[in-house]
Amino acid sequence: MAFIQCNFISETLAIGASMNVLLPDPKPGQPADLKYPVLFLLHGLSDDHTAWMRYTSIERYVRNKQIAVVMPAVNRSFYTDMAGGFPYWTFVSQELPAKARAYFPLSDKREDTFAAGLSMGGYGAFKLALRRPDLYAAAASLSGALDISGNKDRWARDFRYIFGDGAPIPSDDDLFKLAEKTAASDGPKPKLYQACGTDDFLYPANLKFLEHSRSLGLDVKYEEGPGGHSWDLWDEYIRRVLEWLPIRST
Repeated sequence: MAFIQCNFISETLAIGASMNVLLPDPKPGQPADLKYPVLFLLHGLSDDHTAWMRYTSIERYVRNKQIAVVMPAVNRSFYTDMAGGFPYWTFVSQELPAKARAYFPLSDKREDTFAAGLSMGGYGAFKLALRRPDLYAAAASLSGALDISGNKDRWARDFRYIFGDGAPIPSDDDLFKLAEKTAASDGPKPKLYQACGTDDFLYPANLKFLEHSRSLGLDVKYEEGPGGHSWDLWDEYIRRVLEWLPIRST
């Protein structure tokens, strides 16, 4: 498996951007034009694109999976076009996948495209899948910051720059509203995986979103166990996510 540290210019952000990428080793005799399924793996609020490689065994877990993993940097943006900052939603939902597929042999088929993340990244992963269910077949949230309207005071300083001072959370950035919109549509609906530690400060919010999404009829696999907001838990559950994902054989 190849580990690639990729730095590039983002036209959307008008700055240099970074992503780390894991690519499977080619199999003998495989077609030269083979495109790999891809997991966009998102970091948390205080992390960056290096965190998953530094604190988990993600490379070892995907070694025999024949899936590429793309880990971008988005700073403290909550994967949102910020009111007082940069357009990170446009970056992560449009420019990043296009650039990654231009640089690397990644499939653009919906059934091959997945998102996952922890904390802020769990929010980002569900946001990708629920805002663009036509593009993402499945998404996973680990200890996700899923109820951001209910946690505005916790991240008040960040939210002033992200959503505007005192502004309500827009419906396209509210996972509860997005779940309702997706459930009511006639289009495809992503499979969701949700996990959280029972000692996590985000555990009540995770239960709230789980109840809401299941009441809408969305397909959600849920797991929990002892533990807090920690890499010990995320390392274990990202392994379970990879077992859960419907990765096709290449």
